[in-house]
Amino acid sequence: MVQSVNAEPRSNGDIKPSSFDPFFEFYPGSVWAEFKKQSFAFWMLSFYILFEYLRPQSLFPVIDFIPWMQVFLMLAAVGYFLQPSRQPVASTGALIWLLVFFAIILISSQQAFVPQYAWDRLDAYYLWVLIFFLISRIATTEKQLMILLIIIALASAKMSIYGAKSWMMRGFSFTSWGLKGPPGFFENSGEFAIQMLVFFCFSLYLYFAFKDRVTGWRKWALLAAPITAGMSVMGASSRGSQLALFVLLYLIFLHGKVSIRDLALAGVLGFVTYNILPAEQLERFQSMGEDKSSMQRMMYWEHGWEMMQEHPTFGVGYFNFIPYYDVHYSYDLLFPEPELAHNIFIQVGADLGFIGLGVYLILIWLGFSIPRKARKRLIALGLDDDWRVYISKGLALGFLAFVIAGQFVSIVYYPWMYIHLALSCVLLSSVETTRRELDAGQWQIADQRLVRTGSGKP
Repeated sequence: MVQSVNAEPRSNGDIKPSSFDPFFEFYPGSVWAEFKKQSFAFWMLSFYILFEYLRPQSLFPVIDFIPWMQVFLMLAAVGYFLQPSRQPVASTGALIWLLVFFAIILISSQQAFVPQYAWDRLDAYYLWVLIFFLISRIATTEKQLMILLIIIALASAKMSIYGAKSWMMRGFSFTSWGLKGPPGFFENSGEFAIQMLVFFCFSLYLYFAFKDRVTGWRKWALLAAPITAGMSVMGASSRGSQLALFVLLYLIFLHGKVSIRDLALAGVLGFVTYNILPAEQLERFQSMGEDKSSMQRMMYWEHGWEMMQEHPTFGVGYFNFIPYYDVHYSYDLLFPEPELAHNIFIQVGADLGFIGLGVYLILIWLGFSIPRKARKRLIALGLDDDWRVYISKGLALGFLAFVIAGQFVSIVYYPWMYIHLALSCVLLSSVETTRRELDAGQWQIADQRLVRTGSGKP
C-alpha cells in the first residue's frame, strides 16, 4: 500500500523508508497534531462540517445561542481570502456547472408558477455553491482530505452506532418511523438511511485501504464503521435505501463475476438478511407499487413528466412542484397535502425543465468522472495501491447510492451531491499536489511507497 512516510537518506544516497507516518495509522495524537498545523480557514471549514453533520447545538441547547454553521462558513471564507498564499486547485469544471445550474434556478424562479415561493427558497441551493467553493479551494492535500473524511466519519459513526443499537434493542423489528438522525438534513428516516449508505461505502474502502496497516482498536473501529452503517440502513425501514444497499453489496463483493465462493457468500448473506428482516419489512417490498405510498409516488412521477412536457424550457418554477400540483392535480392526492416529487430527476425536470435537468445530469456525470480521473492519475504515477485509489472507489459508490435512493425521495438540495463533488475535487487536487512534489524531487516511489528524499521543501 502506498502511504506518505518519512525517509532518512543513507550515506550512499539511497532511499531508506523508515516507519509509516503515524497520521496514517490514525493515532489520535498524530491526527490532532496535523490538524493544528492547518490554516485558520481549514479549521473553520472543519468546524462547519462537524456542526453540519452532528448538530451539537441541538444535542446541547446551552451552546445554541448563535448560528454556528453560518459563522463558521463566514470565517472560513474570510480566512481563505486573507491567506497570503493558496495551493493550486485541480481543474474539474464542477464550479462552472454549479453556477450554470444556479443561473437556471434564477431564470426559473423569475417565471415560476408562484415566483415568491421560489425566491424564498434560494438559499436551499446557493449555500451549497459556497460550501463547494470553500471545501474545494481550502483543502488541496492528501492529509487535508483525510482530516475531512475523519470528521465526517466520526459524525456519521455516532449516527450509525445509535442506529445499529436502536435496531438491535428493538429485536430487529420493523417500525413505520424507522430511525431518526440528529435534527437537520438527516433527521428523517429516509435521509438518515442515505447518509448511512454514503458512510458505508467510504468507510468500507477506508477499511480495505488500511486493514493491513493498523492494529488493535483502530482496526476494529475501521471495521465497525461499515457494519453499523449497514445495520442502520436495514433498521431505517427505507425501501429505496435498502435496495441501494443490496446493489452496493453486489458491486463491491461480486463485481459482476461469480465464483463458487462468491455464490456461497451471497447465499449466506441472503439467508441471514431474509431471516433477520421482519415480516412487515418483507411485505413492504412485496407490496411495492401497490401500497398507498407507492401509488402516490407514481402519481407524482406521472404528473411530473406532464409538467416537463408542458413547460420544457425552465419548468414550472424552482421549488414550484408542490403549489403547481396542488392547483392542477389535486384530484390525484392520496394524502391531505401534496409533497415533492420523490424522485431527483422528476423534481429537477418539473421545476427547472429539460435545460435544468440536462445540467443536473452533467453534475451527476462529474460526480463519477472526477474520482475516476483521480484514480487513473494515481495509477499513471505508479501509485496503484495508494489509499486514495481505494477512497475514490468508495466515494463513487457512495454517490451511486445517492442516485439510486434518489429515485424514491426528493433530495436534490440536500448535502450529498455537493459535498461529494467537493470531496472529489479535493481528492483530485491532492493527487496533483503529489504529482508536483514527485516532479520536484520531494518524494520518490520505492517498494510501491511514497518516500521523502530529503531534498526539496518538506
